[in-house]
Amino acid sequence: MNKDQVVGKIKDLAGEAQAGLGKAINSPSQIAKGKALETEGEIQKKAGDVKETLKDAADAAKKRL
Repeated sequence: MNKDQVVGKIKDLAGEAQAGLGKAINSPSQIAKGKALETEGEIQKKAGDVKETLKDAADAAKKRL
């Protein structure tokens, strides 16, 4: 795991919590902010996944040499 994967997951979970709280208190702005944070986290996590895949591919290529 890399930093982007970890931070992305944390943002994703925090966004879910914020959106849930927004629903509980009937606050559309908090729901929207939570969903935005959740989306940001998902994107960052996917960027981390890509980095990890590229790193694994580079490591495999080095082993072949």
